[in-house]
Amino acid sequence: MADALNDMPPMPEPTAGITEEEKKFNEIAELSKNGYLLLKDNKIDEAERAFQKILSLEQDNNYALVGLGDAARKRNKFREAVDYYTNCLSFHPGNNYALFGLADCYKALNQYNKAIEIWEQYLQHDDRNITVLTRVADAYRKIRDFKQSKILYLRVLDMEENNPYALIGLGHLHYDFKEYRDALYYWQKMLDINDQGVDIRVLTSIGNCHRKLKTFEQGIYYFERALKMDPDNFYALFGLADCYRGMNQQFRSVEYWNKILDKDPNNKVILTRAGDAYRNMGDYDLAQNYYQRALDIEFDVYAVLGLAMISKIQGRFDEAASSLDRLIQADPKNFRLYLELAECQINVGERQKAVETLQSFQKLGIRNQLITDMLDKLR
Repeated sequence: MADALNDMPPMPEPTAGITEEEKKFNEIAELSKNGYLLLKDNKIDEAERAFQKILSLEQDNNYALVGLGDAARKRNKFREAVDYYTNCLSFHPGNNYALFGLADCYKALNQYNKAIEIWEQYLQHDDRNITVLTRVADAYRKIRDFKQSKILYLRVLDMEENNPYALIGLGHLHYDFKEYRDALYYWQKMLDINDQGVDIRVLTSIGNCHRKLKTFEQGIYYFERALKMDPDNFYALFGLADCYRGMNQQFRSVEYWNKILDKDPNNKVILTRAGDAYRNMGDYDLAQNYYQRALDIEFDVYAVLGLAMISKIQGRFDEAASSLDRLIQADPKNFRLYLELAECQINVGERQKAVETLQSFQKLGIRNQLITDMLDKLR
């Protein structure tokens, strides 16, 4: 997207003159021009000195205040930049460049409502600015206002068919709201527009849609394409592992979990996923090793659950029940824990206790069909 730094209005040209006022005007014009050139070359210190010199000559100069805001924004000092842009707007209400910079700062500070408010002011002066429209749509998406976000993205597409920022934004918007088929439609359009030069994130996003839709084989195709572009891409490796897990091909999934662990050996989530894969393959010693590695990092519900499942499979029902009982205290709304605990209790002949376990979940006011079905069988 275009940056406001590159779109500043032309500076006033110095003109020959003899009065002090004209000399000051010429000096300010030259300093402004140099300041923005220095900013474009990322010579931020020198640019700031030029803009500060202008303020010593004219304390409310809009070019200098916006320039200092842009310089602070380039340094990621967003609160400092906010002060400069706000100061500029106090002297020059409606200055487009100050509004643009200020909104971008609020976005960077995750203050999306403030960013929207400022961008809406900007659009009063320039309601066909595609850069701003997509940023406002992005901000509405961040605050989960589906309707407003979609309206603005579609407005951009009306102005510029196949605008990549609007298409990607619509993909993310529908994905965030679990509308995976619609998300797939927009990301697929990005692929249709530029199949050979496609961004790797489009491929992993399409793959993730297929993963969520459980069309795993189609997802594998896109994740494999992404891996050809970047063999270490986390999202492609995770997607492949999860697709193979969904297809119950644990021996393939563990290959990709381990590739992630080669780069990130202390990733607790991946350690438990790999542990699950080895457990499902019947390699309990290796599964226990992975679960324990996860627990050595910090407590993890799924690592403890995995160990409890191994105890249950191996007939150590009391040991498994004890672990599951503790897990329920830590995660009382996890229905799976109640199901596993009830099965352990049934296996040691404590049928009534299993009923009470399942009923205790229902008392939380959460409806779950698996819990209900198991209770019906026990009764």
